[in-house]
Amino acid sequence: MSSISLINNTLLKTLSITIALFSASGFANAAGTNNSATTATGAMHGIAMHGTPQYSANFTHLAYSNPEAPKKGTLKLGVVGDSFDSFNPHLVKGVPAAGMSYQYDTLMKKAEDEAFSLYGLIAESIEVPADRSWVEFKINPKAVFHDGHPITAEDVKFTFETLTTSDKVNPLYQAYYADVSRVEVSAPLTIRFMFSTNTNKELPLILAELPVFPKHYYDNHAFSKADLTAPLGSGPYKIASFDAGRSVTWERVKNYWAADLPVNKGFYNFDKIVYEYYKDNTIALEAFKAGEFDFRTESTARNWANAYVGPKFEKGELVKEEVTHEMPAGMQAFIMNTRKDVFADRKVRQALAYAFDFEWTNANLFYSQYKRTSSYFENSELASQGTPKGEELAILTPFKDKLPAEVFTTEYAPPSTTAPASIRKNLRTAVQLLKEAGWEVKNKVLTNSKTNQPMTFEILLVLKDFERVIQPFAKNLEILGIKADVRLIDTTQYINRVQNHDFDMIVYTIGQSNSPGNEQRHFWQSEIADKPGSRNLMGVRDPVVDNLIEQVISSPDREALINRTRALDRVLLWGHYVIPNWHNPNLRVAYKNTLAKPAVNPKTGVELDAWWFK
Repeated sequence: MSSISLINNTLLKTLSITIALFSASGFANAAGTNNSATTATGAMHGIAMHGTPQYSANFTHLAYSNPEAPKKGTLKLGVVGDSFDSFNPHLVKGVPAAGMSYQYDTLMKKAEDEAFSLYGLIAESIEVPADRSWVEFKINPKAVFHDGHPITAEDVKFTFETLTTSDKVNPLYQAYYADVSRVEVSAPLTIRFMFSTNTNKELPLILAELPVFPKHYYDNHAFSKADLTAPLGSGPYKIASFDAGRSVTWERVKNYWAADLPVNKGFYNFDKIVYEYYKDNTIALEAFKAGEFDFRTESTARNWANAYVGPKFEKGELVKEEVTHEMPAGMQAFIMNTRKDVFADRKVRQALAYAFDFEWTNANLFYSQYKRTSSYFENSELASQGTPKGEELAILTPFKDKLPAEVFTTEYAPPSTTAPASIRKNLRTAVQLLKEAGWEVKNKVLTNSKTNQPMTFEILLVLKDFERVIQPFAKNLEILGIKADVRLIDTTQYINRVQNHDFDMIVYTIGQSNSPGNEQRHFWQSEIADKPGSRNLMGVRDPVVDNLIEQVISSPDREALINRTRALDRVLLWGHYVIPNWHNPNLRVAYKNTLAKPAVNPKTGVELDAWWFK
């Protein structure tokens, strides 16, 4: 991970919805419900994407929590960003405050030590038929909002309809829930979702991650208004105070109804959580070293190598640690917006990748701390390898005449400058590809042969630290006759422009999980490419990709999921929509020695909500 990951993991994390964005599945095979397989399995305490959940019905707590952890103190955290102007993270408009995932409980809670399993939270049980053509939730009768009003099935229905019908809401929800045909409230605490297909095996789990809004509150308040009115919630914390754009303080809810549920036992141990905003990453680091906040994730290699030193580290007051995790690294990359004419040609996109010298960058700027990324599902068994064989080849073969030949003949690898390759040789390859795409150098300027227009584009940045990475890349582009303007803007402008796909090239991380599924529509689906707020940032419009997304979503078992995901990965890679960056298989964290953590780490490496003060 690099500097830009901090944007994705803090600022853009506040943009994300309370549901898990990187969990799993899909849409195209709307063949209707298979009535022969609709016999219900009976009410269950939990559900797994494949197989059975790890924890039995009588489990007392998650393995990566400490049920005896004391509850006390104020946790202070730093956020790099200019400001926030909204307490509603579900809308396209506005920049949400940090910590918004604490506002609402979800129907069920994901276990971070399993690939994709959920257990009862607002819903005390879940019921599905063998073919997963519908799902029914029974609400825990103890579940209440912060004002004591009971949470009912009508609240769940209101939430679903709000998220899927308003044009003000992030379009992610419409993509996620596209296969829900109707919603039935059969009793005050029972709700059933009927599906238009029985191939979307993940949809019951996706719906289980639905946050639940209070209908009685929004009967008198506009949900679509992005402002700093703190809404009524149901989660473990609520907003206590804020200084607009500078800080927000969350306080643990007294008599929180779900505090003793097995999924929450040992979690939410801080009385208050304070997020302080810093305009600059360097300022935030110095503030941490001065003791102004308690925990920090470091994503800049230079800082990790040189800056985490001094008396506080020597005395052990501050701890520096690398934590191994088991999560896919996803794809951090220079993302090219194919809605722009300059990036419409695949050969042009391929050529530009030859101007980025990762090996030089890693050695000279990153202290050789990183590995090159070569998959959208990097650091996992889901990543494509070699050339397609067996079931993966069978998946791809029907599309052979619609795909680049390399998909079948060549293992994808981003351009390298490791000998015998070199940046000189790579730039010569780029020149040849650009020539084949109709570009030639005239008076040291790369010019389109048909339009006589020069090749120019803007690389949009939000972190100043990243300028030193971009500048060598921009100089190599200049050698090719390309003018790449590097523009640094503030966080609010950046988020708004990314949300509206108003950019040429950006640096961004597309995160993934061990169980990909419905969220893949939001990343690559043609239908969502032009919707503001969608994460199809590249503007992918490919019927083959659309088909493969739906195959991933309808995977009947883990083996099929792996093969179908690898096929999707391979097609995306050879589309040359991005110039892959790098990844680190470890998380780099630093924290005050007053913090304690469970003996067991989740697959994600760190679950700060399970930490506590000694």
